[in-house]
Amino acid sequence: MYGYPQTARVKNRRDYLSVQREGRKVHTPHFIIVIRPRERGEEPQQARLGITVTRKIGNAVARNRVKRLVREVFRTHQECFSNNSDFVFIAKRGSPSLSYVDVRAEVMRARRALGEAARARSGKVQKNRK
Repeated sequence: MYGYPQTARVKNRRDYLSVQREGRKVHTPHFIIVIRPRERGEEPQQARLGITVTRKIGNAVARNRVKRLVREVFRTHQECFSNNSDFVFIAKRGSPSLSYVDVRAEVMRARRALGEAARARSGKVQKNRK
């Protein structure tokens, strides 16, 4: 996958709220990653990404940089993200100072917890603070 197509995005408020309400959370040092497996009949069948970066994180330049880095990790490391699941990354303070390598390393460290959360349907919280 070389782009970030519309079908790979969590786009509307209803979907974001659904992920927040029904998903499981995985905490990393700079992100909260919320995962919600979609039902079998729900379209599309690929993983979808949503990103939330509030103004507390920084100015528009910093927020957009965080979003670009997360999208690029999502695009280049699809094997870390289960198909037929929605992923919402919520940026924490300190995330604008991260490089691509740092974001990728956080996702790789959280990989096992992401897989477990994508398979599970309960609301337990998984922590990965290494």
